[in-house]
Amino acid sequence: MGNAQSPPHKDPRFASASRAFTHTELEDLKSLIESLAAQSHSEGQFVSPSIFQSYFGLHGPLGDRMFDLVTQQRKDQKLTFEDLVVAKGTYEKGTRDDIEEFIYKLLDLNGDGVLGRSDLEGVLVAMFEYIFKTENSEPGSNTYRETVNVFLNAARFTKHDEGHTEESLSFEDFRNWCTLLPSVRKFLGSLLIPPDQGRPGSQVPQLLQVENINSNMILLNEVYAWHIGGLLPHQELGEWKLLYHSAVNGLSFNTFVGNILNDKGPTVFIIKDKDGYVYGGYASQPWERHGDFYGDLKSFLFQLYPKASIFRPTGANTNIQWCAVNFGSESIPNGIGFGGKVNHFGLFLSANFDQGHTFECTTFGSPCLSKTSLICPEVIECWGVVRKSADEQKQDGAKGTVLERFKEDRHMLNMVGLANSSE
Repeated sequence: MGNAQSPPHKDPRFASASRAFTHTELEDLKSLIESLAAQSHSEGQFVSPSIFQSYFGLHGPLGDRMFDLVTQQRKDQKLTFEDLVVAKGTYEKGTRDDIEEFIYKLLDLNGDGVLGRSDLEGVLVAMFEYIFKTENSEPGSNTYRETVNVFLNAARFTKHDEGHTEESLSFEDFRNWCTLLPSVRKFLGSLLIPPDQGRPGSQVPQLLQVENINSNMILLNEVYAWHIGGLLPHQELGEWKLLYHSAVNGLSFNTFVGNILNDKGPTVFIIKDKDGYVYGGYASQPWERHGDFYGDLKSFLFQLYPKASIFRPTGANTNIQWCAVNFGSESIPNGIGFGGKVNHFGLFLSANFDQGHTFECTTFGSPCLSKTSLICPEVIECWGVVRKSADEQKQDGAKGTVLERFKEDRHMLNMVGLANSSE
């Protein structure tokens, strides 16, 4: 097929990378390159940038940068079979360090070796355009700006580059950012999987709310749901239903408990306080009356505004969920909470629903989630996560080949490995 399949001996990395693939996988990649080269008006010699970007659904600066990296920054605008094998061997089948170094370079949209805030902003804009179809959103609008900023605010720029006045994102800064934003990490690790195969990191739960509530009063939007869903398995990313909202049900702990106790699945608990901060927790176990902590290590705390972050269990203790109802002892405070210890929770809301607190918490490695440790709630809502049935999961599984489903599982494992090693 001409230059679209360069001789392996030209680049020793090809021989090494090709060993990570089965014979069938290599033949599939070869067929893909031949098909794309035929569309590139190159007489089958190579794949052009526009055809590459169209096939993988990558456009704008992010698509340009990915093409540049996959073609080993030759700047000749020609993608070969050898290039794709080397890139996928590193980006999809490499070690954790290999994969993350590739992604770190990918985020440097300008290719100048300095990963600044504008680079991250460009990446986030491209991600949101792909996932949420925001191409027609006005970039200067307040809503658009706030959406991008809550994810930018999770990043710390600590690297000083000579000749630049602003600090940039170091590799360690990048890893920390990915730990706080698993949805971002999952998506950025799957860009060479064709979109029609169900790109990991692009699933957004469908939010089912009651009819008698103004949608503008709802705290949880699709961007926040996507962010929270970054740590959840595929079967929990289908439908989330609104179980309780303080504007509809009133600030009543009894009503809240009654509504959530009828739901036996995982829940997403969210608070907006009077300082404007939005945060909460994902509870993997049903809420039940207990006089002590319970739950498992699948639960986590999160921030949504003004900064988006997720805080996973560190393993320091098992003080995960708290749900005390109608206890008469000061040592068992009535209310709902996550992490920490009694009267010093990572997140706690008293049974009166008029106040609570949030402290730095070793259970989740989380900071105070709000402006101050005292919580004065303004809005409270809770969503039930509807797990897909076994039949629905089988139908989802039938949509892709075994290899395609393995790739998604591999990306999820890479993301989980990132979490485990950072705690």
